[in-house]
Amino acid sequence: MEKTNKSTQITKLSARKVQWGVKGKKIIKNISIAITNQELIGLIGPNGSGKSSLLRLLYKYYTPKQGGVYIKGRDILSMSQKEVAQNIGVVLQEKEGLNDRTVYDIVLMGRSPHKGIFEKDTKEDQEIVLDALNRVHLTNKENRHFSTLSGGEKQRVLIAMAIAQETEMLILDEPTNHLDPRYQLEIMNLIKSLNIPTIVAIHDLNLASMFCDRLILLKDGHIFTEGTPQKVLTKKNIKDVYDVDVEIQKTKNNRISVVYLNSHNPPPML
Repeated sequence: MEKTNKSTQITKLSARKVQWGVKGKKIIKNISIAITNQELIGLIGPNGSGKSSLLRLLYKYYTPKQGGVYIKGRDILSMSQKEVAQNIGVVLQEKEGLNDRTVYDIVLMGRSPHKGIFEKDTKEDQEIVLDALNRVHLTNKENRHFSTLSGGEKQRVLIAMAIAQETEMLILDEPTNHLDPRYQLEIMNLIKSLNIPTIVAIHDLNLASMFCDRLILLKDGHIFTEGTPQKVLTKKNIKDVYDVDVEIQKTKNNRISVVYLNSHNPPPML
């Protein structure tokens, strides 16, 4: 089993010099990362920097062209998709075919990695589902159809489904996208409260600073820099990667706040 330099920290999920691309174009370029216990990592970078592609490599949706991905030291390619799902819960921006399902039935789908093809749902499964719904504060909406929920409620349902998987790790691809500030804070607080190794792709740099223990900043498919929000979110790094000018302020809880400056001239009025 892999271990980090600190004996108290165990590497749950790692990538070693992974590369991936399509049609001769390299999209992920020689990336190595390690996710340890009870760590919330923010994956940041502009559109096209490789965030979603890297996440898909980490949960075996894509296969690396070079390098490897490891779950607790075991090569992910030696594991079935069911075994991967027993270890990693994945929350994507959208899931097809859910609109006509009830909240309860969607969360119950999280139990499938632990069951045989014809194995019936048990009382334990039901208790796990109800506990997951309680943790995301949706016990009063278990019979509602997915299509009738707000954007924030839909995200909480998908997170509850991942909780019902009873995995040791969580991967989320832009869970706050298209949500208003209230739901963004609600979802990030929920993710943080789970207290399990988690990697989340996120656009909002201030949300990333507020909630993440560590940030990985991608540019053109490689790691530009990584570390604490204070180390990563600097004026120079943001300018070099996003090509925008910012001011950096410290909040009362010693976090970083990014203030964007309107340095570009607006287009002429027609």
